[in-house]
Amino acid sequence: MPLISVIIPVYNGENTIRETIASVLNQTWADLEVIVINDGSQDSTLEIVSNMSDARIKVFSYPNGNQAVSRNRGIAHATSEYISFIDADDLWTPDKLESQLKALQQNPKAAVAYSWTDLIDESSQFIRTGSHLTVNGDAYANLLIVNFLENGSNPLICREALIKVGGFDPSLPPAEDWDMWLRLASHYPFVAVPSAQILYRTSANSTSCNVSKLEAATLRVIERAFAQA
Repeated sequence: MPLISVIIPVYNGENTIRETIASVLNQTWADLEVIVINDGSQDSTLEIVSNMSDARIKVFSYPNGNQAVSRNRGIAHATSEYISFIDADDLWTPDKLESQLKALQQNPKAAVAYSWTDLIDESSQFIRTGSHLTVNGDAYANLLIVNFLENGSNPLICREALIKVGGFDPSLPPAEDWDMWLRLASHYPFVAVPSAQILYRTSANSTSCNVSKLEAATLRVIERAFAQA
């Protein structure tokens, strides 16, 4: 049984999915499984993934849901002690998983390890750095002010912790990541890897560019957090 499960939800990701999966397979930590959740893609995504010859890749196809639903489906298939997620257009540096795993092993009370993020464009070219904030231990107060993990492709999480806090909330896209990180932070310490290891792709069509939808979901996350305080 591999130590790490990497879950990749994908919907119509033919332009980027191969590069994303390659960045996972090329990790210096090789003891992993790659769980691809094909979320009802209508393009050649499934064909591309199926033709990638690596025994660590497992593909599961479902009718279209959303990102949160797909991640929850991936968690249900995961067999490993640790779980990480990567969106179908993002990339990791080769040392991402190994560095985060080492951080968790050196901090046994922590359940979440995260790294810094840099932004790339549609051609995988560097645009700018992310926030590069370092928060260790009790991260809840800082996380409530700003989602310093920045995206869903970032953390490595103990599977037991994910199960305890429950799955991603399908009613909160595109803020379901932040909601999940807050729920984890309310129960477990975080540990930071102060290195830019997540390459977050941004484009005119990316979810983060849908400002009104993001604003509404973000408000719901904040209201929920304060209601539970």
